Amino acid sequence: MGSTEQPPEPTQAASPDIIFRSKLPDIAITNTLPLHRYCFERLPEVADRPCLIDGVTGELLTYAEVDRLSRRLAAAFRREPLGVGRGGVVMNLLRNSAEFVLSFFAASRVGAAVTTANPMSTPHEIANQLSASGATVVITESMAADKLPPHGDGTLTVVLIDERRDGCLFWDDLMAGVPDDDLAALLASDVDDDKEFDPDDVVALPYSSGTTGLPKGVMLTHRSLSTSVAQQVDGDNPNIGLNAGDVILCALPMFHIYSLNTILMCGLRVGAAIVVMRRFDLAAMMELVERHRITIAPLVPPIVVAVAKSEASAARDLSSVRMVLSGAAPMGKDIEDAFMAKLPGAVLGQGYGMTEAGPVLSMCMAFAKEPFKVKSGACGTVVRNAELKIVCPDSGESLGRNRAGEICIRGQQIMKGYLNNPEATNEHIDTAGGCTPATLATSTTTTRSSSWIGSRKSSNTGASR
Repeated sequence: MGSTEQPPEPTQAASPDIIFRSKLPDIAITNTLPLHRYCFERLPEVADRPCLIDGVTGELLTYAEVDRLSRRLAAAFRREPLGVGRGGVVMNLLRNSAEFVLSFFAASRVGAAVTTANPMSTPHEIANQLSASGATVVITESMAADKLPPHGDGTLTVVLIDERRDGCLFWDDLMAGVPDDDLAALLASDVDDDKEFDPDDVVALPYSSGTTGLPKGVMLTHRSLSTSVAQQVDGDNPNIGLNAGDVILCALPMFHIYSLNTILMCGLRVGAAIVVMRRFDLAAMMELVERHRITIAPLVPPIVVAVAKSEASAARDLSSVRMVLSGAAPMGKDIEDAFMAKLPGAVLGQGYGMTEAGPVLSMCMAFAKEPFKVKSGACGTVVRNAELKIVCPDSGESLGRNRAGEICIRGQQIMKGYLNNPEATNEHIDTAGGCTPATLATSTTTTRSSSWIGSRKSSNTGASR
């Protein structure tokens, strides 16, 4: 992690813990809605505005179209041969696409969860995740379909989005099976009126190695994800000042929680347009920025470095970009300075998180609607509606500023736990208000307000800055 700016003064809780909080005041968060309702809560205002734009074809779906198509797919999910309902699991084995978005929110509508997987993974890795997650349906594309285990016994249904193939369902046929005028099916496809809906139901099941060991299913609920999105973009002075007029670049893979949460969900929540790149290419990305007048560019340090070093960037008009978010790895001041020489009109900053944390723990305050002055190379202040502490991994002592230790965070944004792995869950979530030593750089709690979750050691207490 990079250097950090000064956090707000820690406050002494009733316990001996030294607690750090956001510079922003807590806000009222509506985190009891199904995730799809929360993300599309502004639908009446933005129905006719661009929602998803295909970076290759230029095909555009409005917010109303995305809502309608996800309802149609939800109706198809409920029907045979898919038969997906509350408690079910669908695997999205996809690159970035409209189909990824539609299937994710269709699953939310029927009360199911989506486990996201990298289509570039090995057949062994995919088979392990399928088995561990309990997915019964896979939405995928031809380039990844051959990696799937045999599925002729009916235990797994495969839906291809880009071609017809024996033994698989075809996306277009599936969608055509539920016509727009079938209002009963469309309305029945929504979990909103399901009296059994619980905001603590799992809606996303990404896989993470956590602190150590093999990948584990991270149970993220409707409550945890809506809380995380709210911590970033809700309130009179949101931590990330997005609005419906923004055009957001989605060059990072949606199967990764950074893109799924901070790009897709936050973008939908504010009603912005999202330009989707199926695969990353530097020249294509800069062309899209120029063509679509991208205003928000969430990136990772290797892409920031590539832009900074690219001579081709001088031939493109990148002046529309007003905000560049960097996450998933630390980035030093030298990289920031080189990048800003190419985009002097943009604000560049970093955030910090982990899948288990829902995922965002800290975010650059220069992104706020009413921005704060920040230090170059820093990774942000702890998000609002959360509490952060730093503990000595040996003694468990709560530490103050500028002390090396383990980062722990508490709030309703964190995971419910690891799927079918209570031992690993208990190792990383301390319901007594403490934190178990771990090897990650963040530590968060479950939706239970008295819980803390553990993360890697850090010599940088600035994750709370």
